[in-house]
Amino acid sequence: MARPIRIEFHDGVYHIMSRGNAKAPIFLDDADRILFIDILAKTISVHKWLCQAYCLMNNHYHLLIETPEPNLSSGMHLLNGMYTQGFNKRHSRTGHVFQGRYKSIVIEKESYLLELTRYIVLNPVRAGYVDNPDTYRWSSFKATAGLIQTPGFLHTDSILEHFGSSRKRSVRAFIDFIQKPADPPSAIIENKNHIIGSDSFMEKMKPYLLELKTSKEIPRKQRFAGRPELEELFAQGLKKKSERNRLISQAFREFGYTQKEISVLTGLHYSTISRIIGSKYA
Repeated sequence: MARPIRIEFHDGVYHIMSRGNAKAPIFLDDADRILFIDILAKTISVHKWLCQAYCLMNNHYHLLIETPEPNLSSGMHLLNGMYTQGFNKRHSRTGHVFQGRYKSIVIEKESYLLELTRYIVLNPVRAGYVDNPDTYRWSSFKATAGLIQTPGFLHTDSILEHFGSSRKRSVRAFIDFIQKPADPPSAIIENKNHIIGSDSFMEKMKPYLLELKTSKEIPRKQRFAGRPELEELFAQGLKKKSERNRLISQAFREFGYTQKEISVLTGLHYSTISRIIGSKYA
């Protein structure tokens, strides 16, 4: 099975999700949830992460994590590995607890931090567990909203500072924001490229993407996240044959577009595209 994309850098911000094996529950009781929270706190301490938000569901969990150091993979290995050991020991079982590897989505902090926080803490409401997030024990909402004492591992400053300098007013504004009816941005739901951000953010991510795109372990769609659209690539290059052929080769070899996709855009027959790719322009 192809491995998910892994982009690690200083001050990276990630939406992390991990599901139970075969969609099975990963928390069978509150003791399991407490165990997970304890291990999460230790992982955050060891790796010096900033946890902005979290939510534990029955068969999966969500985290919003910022990594001052590029150490996401090592931290997640510790978190899921230690929890698997503890879960199996508690329930006298063996085998996998989580379904494959965790999913991580790089997000642009300035654009998506608040929307992603709302998406995460409203999971129990969307799933029908509760009618309001302030009645759900196993998410960060109550702590960020000032309804309970903030646990030591939860970093609420980055969220609340968006709503003003006064703690009391920012907490009230945060609660209003979470409870305000809104559909989550499609980018958060779809996550096709595992990177969410503005054009300038995608430009910033290009060096990391170029480093990863040749890895055979990363799915094709993820390897070429941030690539230009075909229409954009060929915008000025279809009139001159030599330039057109160069762009065809670049679209196929550098940006991962299929010969069929290039054929549809250019209007050239599939066999012509194949011949150009295999020519001196390749």
